[in-house]
Amino acid sequence: MKVEIHPGWKKELADEFEKDYFKELTKFVKEEYSEYTCFPKASKIFSAFDHATFQNTKVVILGQDPYHGIDQANGLSFSVNDGIKTPPSLQNIFREIKEDLGKPTLQTGNLERWANQGVLLLNATLTVRAHQAGSHQKKGWEKFTDRVIEIISAEKEHVVFMLWGGAAKKKGAKIDPAKHLILTSGHPSPLSANRGYWFGNKHFSKANNYLQKNGKQPIDW
Repeated sequence: MKVEIHPGWKKELADEFEKDYFKELTKFVKEEYSEYTCFPKASKIFSAFDHATFQNTKVVILGQDPYHGIDQANGLSFSVNDGIKTPPSLQNIFREIKEDLGKPTLQTGNLERWANQGVLLLNATLTVRAHQAGSHQKKGWEKFTDRVIEIISAEKEHVVFMLWGGAAKKKGAKIDPAKHLILTSGHPSPLSANRGYWFGNKHFSKANNYLQKNGKQPIDW
């Protein structure tokens, strides 16, 4: 795995790339991509960091691992490539935005337009084997993304963290609540959302209100 990442993030994470666990992770990912179909494309593994640079990141949305269907994953959590049917979780995200902000639903599930505004769409695990959800979990990615969150928490101020579902909420322990806004709710997946744990959380208006209060440009969701 060749680490191609925005220079700002590369500077922040340089020490991490030299650690033994990351070297083992690199070896694992290289072997997986050479033997199996994996997602996202190798060139997109660190895509979230290229769109939301360290300097510009003001919102973090945490997912679990990439979509494992053909041509879905593009390196951004919850996002899919243009022309791909919007997955159920993302449909529920769009529905909540419409109910919260009155905005029409996006015509594409590609969330690059959010990422380019400083929304770090970060999966806890950055790669996955085709059709095998969770297949690259507990190989080192979680340790890496924990460190990403710790660095954002320590070195930035007034970032909004959206933690949806149990796995994402666990990462909240890495965040300083005195410096940042932490928003939690159930996961937008149909199983959770239909039980009443997602809809009505108003995370998108809360995020924008917080950003504006702290002198930052709100996100055009």
